[in-house]
Amino acid sequence: MASSSLLWLCSSNPLISPATLLKAHPRFPIRQRFRCSLVEPLKFENGKPHFPLLTSDPAFPTFLSPNSHFQNDINKHDTRLRIFSGTANPALAQEIACYMGLELGKIKIKRFADGEIYVQLQESVRGCDVFLVQPTCPPANENLMELLIMIDACRRASAKNITAVIPYFGYARADRKTQGRESIAAKLVANLITEAGANRVLACDLHSGQSMGYFDIPVDHVYGQPVILDYLASKTICSDDLVVVSPDVGGVARARAFAKKLSDAPLAIVDKRRHGHNVAE
Repeated sequence: MASSSLLWLCSSNPLISPATLLKAHPRFPIRQRFRCSLVEPLKFENGKPHFPLLTSDPAFPTFLSPNSHFQNDINKHDTRLRIFSGTANPALAQEIACYMGLELGKIKIKRFADGEIYVQLQESVRGCDVFLVQPTCPPANENLMELLIMIDACRRASAKNITAVIPYFGYARADRKTQGRESIAAKLVANLITEAGANRVLACDLHSGQSMGYFDIPVDHVYGQPVILDYLASKTICSDDLVVVSPDVGGVARARAFAKKLSDAPLAIVDKRRHGHNVAE
């Protein structure tokens, strides 16, 4: 109340100097005295008057002063995006992180004596968008189980969204029954990934497009076609010396798309027949 009265006297009567008022009112302690400037108007911040303190005021306590190390640590980890890599292809995950300008998340993955997989996140992912780069390439069973445990670890660590990045989606060829009493393993794997806690799947060049329908979560199906087309274009191959071949009937659509992008190059189809698993002619 005393400080507000002092300010009102300074602003209403330009003939009274602040020094005169301070001498006339010695009961105002130094801590409640303000500079009163009649040349510049009062500055407002967030709708409240801002009065600079005298230089003789004591400094703030050290625990209230900004800590540069703490601020740098916040700025370093202020992103809500986290990328973790499994053991299937760490080089690919590292390249993805470098392209994004991020660092790979710290994760601990080891095998117990009986072959069981242990996964522990070494940093907090609470409220973060987590991307797990783990293709299910050979050995498919090991890498698939590792992916499921990684997803479960992120879910139990309160991650906001978990995206399983699976460039090579194992078991995708078992997408239908060609004989009696066969399993559709692609649907089973989709259920496992969903139940583990993944919110989204990113796959590359699935064996068949209908595999996306096996998931009850969104699937981003990306293609390697642009990368291959850029590579072929860099070779400056004449379209007359180029033929696009589909290895079987199921790949005709993809081969035709390649041929169309390559100046309508000729298209050939291989009549592939299987007499057994991993046996083709």
